[in-house]
Amino acid sequence: MTLQLIGICVLWAFLFGYVIIASIDFGAGFYNAYSVLTNRSDILSSVIKRYLSPVWEVTNVFLVFFFVGIVGFFPQTAYYYGTILLVPVSISLILLSVRGAYYAFESYGVAGHKGYATAYGIAGLLIPASLSVVLTISEGGYVKMVGGVPQLSYRELFTSPLTWSIVVLSIVAVLYISAVFLTWYAHKAGDKNAANLMRKYALIWSAPLAIAAIGIIIEFKGHNPFRFERIIDVWWLFAISGVLFLITTYLLWMKRSYGMAIILLFTQFAFAFFAYGISHYPYLLYPYLTIHDSVTNHEMGIALIIVFILGAALLVPSLYLLFKLFVFDKDYVEGAHDEHV
Repeated sequence: MTLQLIGICVLWAFLFGYVIIASIDFGAGFYNAYSVLTNRSDILSSVIKRYLSPVWEVTNVFLVFFFVGIVGFFPQTAYYYGTILLVPVSISLILLSVRGAYYAFESYGVAGHKGYATAYGIAGLLIPASLSVVLTISEGGYVKMVGGVPQLSYRELFTSPLTWSIVVLSIVAVLYISAVFLTWYAHKAGDKNAANLMRKYALIWSAPLAIAAIGIIIEFKGHNPFRFERIIDVWWLFAISGVLFLITTYLLWMKRSYGMAIILLFTQFAFAFFAYGISHYPYLLYPYLTIHDSVTNHEMGIALIIVFILGAALLVPSLYLLFKLFVFDKDYVEGAHDEHV
């Protein structure tokens, strides 16, 4: 396996970890805000806050690893994406700051404050929407080289059906992933009312998720026939993802095996996410930049791989302890320690 292939696989794995953990986090914030605004906070807020409290601060670790790694392994991405992503990434950073600030106000200020909860929840949906624009840009057709300098056409980007299809998918996926996870989490906590309500939300978002995913494939056919053909080449991976999605939805509908539904959920998105990555190979920015012509030198690549291995050796056990001691701890999940907080 070549250095560039190892690098992109490691980075894609970190990005997938961020997508899953951040989706649960962002969606939980939105559902908390929705419950506050609809006067259902007595049903959902306690379960959601028990999950968010120990997790929200570590969510962005995966994203930091990805950004550092992408520039380290493929330095030319800084040149191509540095200018064209100035606005989208700046918006995302501002939203992350706003979200973090309002979470602190909500947690340590006035409990149940509608303004803080709403700002936190809306920011959580706008962050994946703004970050998903990067995927749209990478598909080609929105960047032109003017005097050897890449320039982004905002008009073409924001009038493209593909852009909005990906934005819609990112938001719906966040709401679906979070709803399925929180269904299991509430069930584990023995909170039947919260589990039934989150199960309802998961089923509601399942149909829009399927429609949005199919819609993007259709948009690819009109936007970039080459990319559409590459997606068709790995159709069987997307088909496996679809089957797992149907089984997950069936388990939710039948109110059975929520733990298995979570495993299937993560596996479903893993197949879809890596299938998309395979279909995108070897382009980082179609058609200008590939992993072959932008990879760093061999010595730097080896050093980065070692650093990522050491980072993973520190990060994975830390996350394991975090989830074991808090998120998956029976007493903590059931709120046995709430009265001492």
